[in-house]
Amino acid sequence: MLIADDQKIIRDGLALILGLLDGVSVIGTAIDGRDAVRQATAVRPDVVLMDLDMPAMNGVEATRRLAAGNPPCRVVVLTTYLDDDWVYRAIDAGARGYLTKDATPEEIRDAVVTVASGEAHLEPRVQRRLLDLLATGARNGVPTSPPGDIEDGLTARETEILVEIADGRTNAEIAQRLVISEATVKTHVNHLLLKTGCRDRAALVVYAYRSGRATP
Repeated sequence: MLIADDQKIIRDGLALILGLLDGVSVIGTAIDGRDAVRQATAVRPDVVLMDLDMPAMNGVEATRRLAAGNPPCRVVVLTTYLDDDWVYRAIDAGARGYLTKDATPEEIRDAVVTVASGEAHLEPRVQRRLLDLLATGARNGVPTSPPGDIEDGLTARETEILVEIADGRTNAEIAQRLVISEATVKTHVNHLLLKTGCRDRAALVVYAYRSGRATP
């Protein structure tokens, strides 16, 4: 994991504390978004723990560049900001996790491990704000559309799994609820990503609510 934060005391403190936890290895720290992109491109960490409000290049732009890389780099946002604009911009840029800085070390570790495995991890308060934003159509005045208006070719099973993803469930939880194998869930998730054009599970959450298939 690479940690990006412009405040040295926070950066070094996170590296020290998280480095002591099982399942986490801190391979470096970055002083701003530009430094994070440079280091992540060089060392290819499993996850970048990214602050948002940083000089030189903010965390949103750094996330966008890392998510668009080849191969893309997974990002978990760790920030003091919980307002709608920051949340949506970070998720839209490709962040797969979003936590606020009052999260415990264990919560940060869980988010990092979850995102490293290919899943998305949004703090409950963050997901709530994202869903409220989508429900009101606040961003750019774009309302959600009723399911009948979306022609994406999703099957009934794919739609069912999309709704489960929007509810924040992991592949293992979905498999258990629908009584199918986890491998089958993964196959359906891959089909969802292909058909919707979404880059990851966080984007699928947004898609589910924007398409009207899931409701807050």
